[in-house]
Amino acid sequence: MDPRDTPGYRLHRALSNLTSIDGEQLEPADRERISTATTLLEQAELLTRPDTTADIDINGES
Repeated sequence: MDPRDTPGYRLHRALSNLTSIDGEQLEPADRERISTATTLLEQAELLTRPDTTADIDINGES
């Protein structure tokens, strides 16, 4: 099985690419965009992990 077909692979790659960007060379607005995108990808990555999705209550009901 190709590892790129596993859940969360593309999220992980996008997150890795964003975190490797040198923010010191960017404008403040671009740094903010990267920070926001990184936060969103980290949250989405948590949802795609097989070991955590069973414990998450999507509707907020107990």
